Amino acid sequence: MIPGEPTPRGGDRARALVEGVVAHRAELDGVIRKSAEHWSLERMPVVDRNVLRIGIYELIYTDVPSGVIVDQAVRLAKLLSTEDSGRFVNGLLGRVARERRPSGP
Repeated sequence: MIPGEPTPRGGDRARALVEGVVAHRAELDGVIRKSAEHWSLERMPVVDRNVLRIGIYELIYTDVPSGVIVDQAVRLAKLLSTEDSGRFVNGLLGRVARERRPSGP
């Protein structure tokens, strides 16, 4: 997904997200490490790590509104991970969104 280009739909969008996360994994992990106070990447539940990677990829490389990205990530974390994962994902992605997109979208 490249800013300014049409956003893929359905399966194409999912494939583009996965490919983008794989291509930028080292960068995304660096953002997570920098933003996660008192948490090592390896200590986080696997689902949380991957939800965060997807969310941060979208914040950096798409024009999807920040609120939508954070909301979807929190929902996934609550559905698929631990009881505290929603709050954790919300806090970390919120911090990244404020740093990377200080004026939106």
